[in-house]
Formats: sequence, structure tokens, C-alpha cells
Amino acid sequence: MRFSFVFIFAFLYAGAACTQQKGDSLSKKEDGKNSLHFMVFGDWGRNGEDNQKETAQEMGIVAKSFKPAFIVSTGDNFYPNGVRSTRDHNWLASYEDIYTAHSLQTDWYVVLGNHDYKGNVQAEIDYSDIDRRWNMPARYYSKTVFIGGDSSQGVLLIFIDSTPCLSEYYENTEHNVRGQDTAAQRQWLEKTLAEAPAYIKWKFVFGHHPLWTGGGRMKAPEGIEMRKLFRPIFEKYRVDAYFSGHEHSLQYIKPAGYTSYFVSGAGSETTPVIVHPDGGVFAKSENGFMNIGLTTDKMEVSVIGYTGEILYNTVIQHKE
Repeated sequence: MRFSFVFIFAFLYAGAACTQQKGDSLSKKEDGKNSLHFMVFGDWGRNGEDNQKETAQEMGIVAKSFKPAFIVSTGDNFYPNGVRSTRDHNWLASYEDIYTAHSLQTDWYVVLGNHDYKGNVQAEIDYSDIDRRWNMPARYYSKTVFIGGDSSQGVLLIFIDSTPCLSEYYENTEHNVRGQDTAAQRQWLEKTLAEAPAYIKWKFVFGHHPLWTGGGRMKAPEGIEMRKLFRPIFEKYRVDAYFSGHEHSLQYIKPAGYTSYFVSGAGSETTPVIVHPDGGVFAKSENGFMNIGLTTDKMEVSVIGYTGEILYNTVIQHKE
């Protein structure tokens, strides 16, 4: 079915200007409803090939209706080897000249993937000073936004840098991960979650590598490492959802515990996937993205294919 622009709870949004430090008023009341809307996708930078351009076009169509407050990229922003500098041609070929819809000219919050670590990571950080919508102030960082412009209804967004946390990337010189203090990053993550003010109603973490996947890396050591490093933190501080990429598919996995896990890595090339046997709910090997509508008490996630079909839709109630 062609995407009909109707969600179960009709999430609506109107954008507002934002600041970096104290949290952003990113949505307002419309028709008596408070909401916040954003998109998540990843693994996209292929010069428009492998349905990257078609996926971008569909994102623009959806965004025109729902006007996302922001877009999150879950990493592997530029294939195959990241970028060399802020003047690398890939900035045009894989980003500026692809995501051209007026509706996509909003803030992008970006994390790093393993392919980005094959290039100049600092260039991706520095591009934040060149392009208005590109936001990557550091290798890992956080932001606070508000639902309906209400300062008592906060949403904590945490963006982690997962590649240096995994041992496989130290086994060769292809990835420039050496010198990163991953223990310090986890301490920062815990501190950020532990010190979340009482007005924070939702906590989301975004990274590149999934903790669970029904894709080709289902039994790979990296998943075991990610679960060991991050799952105890997510459970302790009641992270509502973790969004990742890396696997070139669209997935929803809900293992036992508090946190929901989403994989949105189908921005260009796709790879085979099955529903994960341990808590898997949905899996699809098709180009697309995730559209999230958020209110104080519920989150709706719609998985949308590059042709406009709604592949999956779910509503998650907020847990007090």
C-alpha cells in the first residue's frame, strides 16, 4: 500500500528554531496534540546508487507531510572509505546532491560507522561548521529536545561511537580507531543517563552497531561485545530504544528487558535478513527508513519502504 500519510495517532509537528546547549523546542501543539516527529536511517552514502536516490526521494515525500524536527543517520555515511576532507567530492555525490528535497533541509544528527573510520573522521565533525543541517559536534554527544515545546516533557537523545568499542577493528590498520578512550565514552554515557533531569520522559540512544540482528552478523562476535558493553547500561537507566544501522535492512527486536531495539540501515545497499529468533518482531531486506512520532505517553514507529509502502507499524507505550 502506498504510504497514506496517516498514522494511527496522527502525529503532527511544526518546527521551531533550536539551540545547542539547553535543549530544543522542536514541536508545538496542533489540533490539541503534543508531538515530536523525526526520521532514522543509515548506511546510505553510495553516490545515489543501490536505490539511495529513490530512498531519498521517498524520504522527501514523507517529510513534506510530517515535517520532521530532525533526521538521524546511524552511520556508514560514506562508502567505501569515508571522506578524506571537508572538500571531498563525496559530500556532493552522496549527500548534498541526493537529499535535495526542501522537506529534508532540517537538522541531521549523525553518528560514525565503521566505513567512516576508514577515512577522516575529523572531517565529518568539521563539516558541522560548513553545512547548516549536518550536526556532529564530536565523536559522541547528546542533545535534549522537548515534546510540544513543553519544558516538562523532555527527550534525551544520545549519540554513541560504537566502532572503537569493538575488538575486530583493531586487528588491521584499515580502520583508524586507535587512540580512542572507549572506557571514557561508556563513563560519559552512564553519567549522561544518570544525571538526566526529572523532566526527561524518553531516553533514546543512537549508534552504528546493533546489539541484536537477524542479518548476516547474527552470530558475529561484535553483537556479543555490544551486548556486554551496553545492555547493562541501557537496562539500568531504562533507555527506551536503541537505534542502529550496520546491517543493511530494517528490523525491530524486543528481547526480554526494558529497551526496544531498531535497526535502520537500508539507505542504499540491502542484505538478507530474517526475524531474529530471540525477540525478533519484524525484519525486511528492503530500502527504506523509520518514521517516528512521539507523544508524552507513546511512540509510534513506522517502517517505510523506498516505494512508499508501509512495511511495518508499531506503537510502544511509555513505561513509568
